[in-house]
Amino acid sequence: MEFEKLKAIIAREISSVKEEDIKPESRFIDDLGMDSLDVAQIVLSIEDEFGIEVPDDAIEHLETVQQAVDAIKQAVEAKN
Repeated sequence: MEFEKLKAIIAREISSVKEEDIKPESRFIDDLGMDSLDVAQIVLSIEDEFGIEVPDDAIEHLETVQQAVDAIKQAVEAKN
């Protein structure tokens, strides 16, 4: 569920990225062509969409889509 929502967020926020190109192992910068500002925008959208706050130290280590999914799961579990 988190992965599908994240794919939709990325495709919506970053017009150059197609949803079908996003895989769990995709690296935000190397594979999806995003820069650090794009990643920051994605994190803000994640926080809004899921009603969570992603810790700054987790943001610094987000390199792949799967790492973002894991961070979302942890934040949702901590919230509940």
